[in-house]
Amino acid sequence: MERVKLKVLIKFLGPIAREDLEVEVDSSIELKEVIKQNVDNEWLEKIAVAVNDKIVSNLDDIKDGDVISLLPPVCGG
Repeated sequence: MERVKLKVLIKFLGPIAREDLEVEVDSSIELKEVIKQNVDNEWLEKIAVAVNDKIVSNLDDIKDGDVISLLPPVCGG
């Protein structure tokens, strides 16, 4: 059986400073690899992840058309 590709949009917010990236992946595992390849190590341990504007603790339930937002920690004064 052929695996269905999921098309998702990854948004890199704030100081991560990358252009949005539309990708087709087979699974959440592949999506995590794409994120690792496109985010500097300094941000990987610190970012929050949102799917369709809702903060999530994992990417296990991604669906075709989801928008994944990578949010660095907020700081300010």
